[in-house]
Amino acid sequence: MDNFMAARSQMALSLGFHIIFSCIGMVMPFFMAVSHFLWLRTGNPVYQNITKAWSKGVAIFFATGAVSGTVLSFELGLLWPTFMKHAGPIFGMPFSLEGTAFFIEAIALGFFLYGWNRFNRWFHWFTGVVVGISGLLSGILVVAANAWMNSPSGFDLVDGKYTNIDPIKAMFNPAWFSQALHMSIAAFAATGFAVAGVHALMVMRKQNANFHLRAFKIAAIFGVIAAILQPLSGDISAKMVAKRQPAKLAAMEAHFETKPYSPLIIGGIPDVKNKKVDYAIELPGMLSFMVYDDFKTPVKGLDQIPEKDQPPIAVTHYAFQLMVALGMLMMGLGILYLIAIWKKKSWFDKRWFLKLFVWATPIGFIAVEAGWTVTEVGRQPWIIQGVMRTADAVTPMPGIGYSFYLFTAVYFTLSIAVIFLLYRQIKMVPEIYDNPNPVSK
Repeated sequence: MDNFMAARSQMALSLGFHIIFSCIGMVMPFFMAVSHFLWLRTGNPVYQNITKAWSKGVAIFFATGAVSGTVLSFELGLLWPTFMKHAGPIFGMPFSLEGTAFFIEAIALGFFLYGWNRFNRWFHWFTGVVVGISGLLSGILVVAANAWMNSPSGFDLVDGKYTNIDPIKAMFNPAWFSQALHMSIAAFAATGFAVAGVHALMVMRKQNANFHLRAFKIAAIFGVIAAILQPLSGDISAKMVAKRQPAKLAAMEAHFETKPYSPLIIGGIPDVKNKKVDYAIELPGMLSFMVYDDFKTPVKGLDQIPEKDQPPIAVTHYAFQLMVALGMLMMGLGILYLIAIWKKKSWFDKRWFLKLFVWATPIGFIAVEAGWTVTEVGRQPWIIQGVMRTADAVTPMPGIGYSFYLFTAVYFTLSIAVIFLLYRQIKMVPEIYDNPNPVSK
């Protein structure tokens, strides 16, 4: 494995693991805060114990997210030194602010975990809210840095030198809002469905059913609302990609030919050699409408982009189609959940309904991984869109291939440890909360 592929593979592996830990770390504190609020308002001890159980999960993912995030920081300098040399002074501000948010999150989490019966009840609840807000801000700031790579701004490039650097403009680049919105909603959807699925499984097994049913409802409503809102943020993101990264959009849609009434492609197998898509469903004019709000305006296709500047078409297209398909699946399940709340409360006692959420446990995170594949692979061959190629930024240091295998083993071990700890936490739910007749209120 040469340096270029080894560095890209190691970065992809690290990001693939870290994104799961960070999504859960960003979102679960809000679940925890809601259950804590319900306990303070109702006095129901089940909500208190849901809060305590979830707080242990938050602590686990905070620790693993901190470790994997620190590794990523070192990898940026180790694997991409040319990139960091030029880009660091420009987009370093969101990383430094993310560090501040991380420290606030760590302090607030310490207060929350050890503050039971020591602080004012509402101040204690507030520290949990701070954990969620600071975690969410951390994620937004990191995404702002990634958005700068997709939509570089805040500098002038003159004779190969970066001048007139404006870190504020770089941080609030044209793509930061759309990416941060899309990623934040995706994190809520993925974590909501994953947590709801675990609790739905325990309800089906009639283990501490009252505890798990109440936890299921809190997590599910977050996931459902996020899944229903996600297509709106996706539309905003797609319009930004069309404007700033037309090659990425063309690869996402396997859009080979620039023409009026550009079709929206659903599914299909891209035939790059013959510049066509086999077995696809085409909706004439829909891509034009989604990008430009009219059916006739041509969307720039791959035929207007030099081959050396085109991303891997098949990978980008398949990842995009997978992300959209899973997003629509979650939205459909979310609509079913809302029907259950308003019209069919008896569904909460039905195995088929709970089983749908059990099956949906991993799909949000699969969609997140697919989305980041689109973001990163779709930007290739650029590490900074239109400014620096990925091949020009990689380290010349030999032996990177060995570190890839080492980090694969480390992340695999870390994942096994997290699964074990979470399984242990679920099994430790006190049997005093077991109730053979769970309430559906």
